Amino acid sequence: MTSATDIRLADEVAVQKNPHHARRWWILAVLGIAQLMVVLDATIVNIALPTAQSHLGFSDTDRQWIITAYSLAFGGLLLIGGRVADLVGRKWAFVVGLIGFGAASALGGAAQSFAMLATARAVQGLFAALLAPAALALLTVIFTDPSERGKAFGIYGGIAGGGGAIGLLLGGVLTEYASWRWTMYINLIFAVIAVVGALLWLHHGVAERRPKLDLPGTVLVTAGLFSLVYGFSRAETAGWGDALTLGFLLGSVVLLTAFFALQARTKSPLLPLRLLLDRNRGGAFLVMIFASAGLFAVFLFLTYYLQVNLHYSQVASGLAFLPMTLLIIVASALGSTVLLRNVSPKVMIPSGMIVAGVGIAWLAQIGLHTSYVSVVLPASLLIGLGLGVVFAPAFAISTLGVAPDDAGIASATVNTVQQVGGSIGTALFNTIAASVAGNYVAAHLAGATDPQTLGAAAAVHSYQVAFWIAAGVYLAGAVISAIVLRPGVVDVAEAEHSVGML
Repeated sequence: MTSATDIRLADEVAVQKNPHHARRWWILAVLGIAQLMVVLDATIVNIALPTAQSHLGFSDTDRQWIITAYSLAFGGLLLIGGRVADLVGRKWAFVVGLIGFGAASALGGAAQSFAMLATARAVQGLFAALLAPAALALLTVIFTDPSERGKAFGIYGGIAGGGGAIGLLLGGVLTEYASWRWTMYINLIFAVIAVVGALLWLHHGVAERRPKLDLPGTVLVTAGLFSLVYGFSRAETAGWGDALTLGFLLGSVVLLTAFFALQARTKSPLLPLRLLLDRNRGGAFLVMIFASAGLFAVFLFLTYYLQVNLHYSQVASGLAFLPMTLLIIVASALGSTVLLRNVSPKVMIPSGMIVAGVGIAWLAQIGLHTSYVSVVLPASLLIGLGLGVVFAPAFAISTLGVAPDDAGIASATVNTVQQVGGSIGTALFNTIAASVAGNYVAAHLAGATDPQTLGAAAAVHSYQVAFWIAAGVYLAGAVISAIVLRPGVVDVAEAEHSVGML
C-alpha cells in the first residue's frame, strides 16, 4: 500500500527532474491557447476577407496575399524558429513569439491599406514560426509520464486538427456581429492570457550543449520553402504553365536538395537527418503533408458550397464545421490515451486516413441542392473521426524520443510539413477546381438556358472532382504510412528521457 509519504517523495523527485511537474496542466492550457491562436489564424481571415476587401479597396489579384503572406512567412521560417528555440530557451522564444504575434495582430486590425494588412499578416507568420515549435517542444519535455503524455498530446492534437474549423466559425461570428477587424484583434486576448501564464509558470533553463547556428542551412531551407509555397500560391492565379511559377517550383527543388546535402556534411546541422531517418518520425512527417493538404481542400470548397450554393450565412457556415471539429478533438484524445498505448501506429494512422478519405468521398456526392443532414454532416463526422485518429499519434511520434536539444527542431519540422502541406493543398485543389469549372462551362454552354444555373452547376462539379482527388490523396497517404511506419506498439515510456532545456 502506498503511503502519503511515498507519494510526496515521488512528487519531489518528479519536480527535481522536471521543474514544471506541479504546474504541467496549467501550462498545457497556456500552450493550447497559443496553438489555437496560431492554427485558427490560417482560416479566421478567410470568411472576413470579402468585407476587408470592400473596406480597404484592394483588388481580387491582391486578395490572395492576405492569406499567402501568412503562410509564406510561417512555412518558410519554421525550421529556423525551432532551432532558435533550442538555442535561446523555449520559454523566451515562446514569450517573444506571443508578444510579436499579438503586436502584428493589432497592426492588422488597425490597417488602413492593403499594404499595411499584408505586412501585418507576414509579421504574424514570422512570430508564429518562433511560437509554434517552442510550444510543441515545451509540451514534449514537460509531459514525461507516458499516460499523462498521451492525454496532453490528445488535447494538443485535437486543437491542431480542429483549430482551422474553429477559425471559420469564429471568423464568421466576429465579421457578422462585430467587424472584420476583430478577426485580428481577437488574437490580443489569446496572446495576453498566454503571456501571463508563460511568465508565471514556465521555467527558463540553459542547454548543456548549445550547437552553433547553421547559417548556410538556414538560408537554403528558408529560400527553398519560400520558393515552394510561393510557387504553389502563384499557380492559383497565374497557372501552372507560367514561367515564374515553374521557376520558383524548380528553384525550390534545387535549394532544398542543396539543403539536405549540406545537412549530411555539416557538424551542427539545422535539421539533423537522424530525425528524418527514423521510420516512425519520418512517416509522421509524410502523413501530416497528406492529411493537411486534404483538410485544407475540405475547408476551402465546403465553405464555398455552404455559402454560395446552400446560401448559409457566415455564422451558419462556421457552425456547420463544428461537428467535425468536436469529433477531431474527441478522437484525438482517445487516440492518444487509449489507442496509441495499445495499437501500432502502422495500423492506427493508415486506418484513420482511410476513414477520413471515405468521408471526403462521401462529400463528393453533393449536388446543387443537397441537404446538410443527408451528405455534409455524416461526411464531416467521418472526416473528423479519421483525422482525430491521425493527428494525435502523428504529433506524438514525431517528437517522441528525440534528444532534449533537438526537441525544438523536431517540433518545428512537424509544424512545417503541416503548413506546407496545407499551402500546397489549397493551391493545388483550387487550381484543379478552377480548370474543371471552366471546362464544364465550355462543354455545356451551347445548351444552357440560364447562365446562373450553369455557373452553379459548374462550381458544384468542380467541388466534386476536387473531393474525389482529395480522397485519393488520403488513400495514398494511408498506403505510404502503412509501408513506412514500424510495426509494433510505440514505447511511450521513451518520453521520460526527453526532459531537457526549457
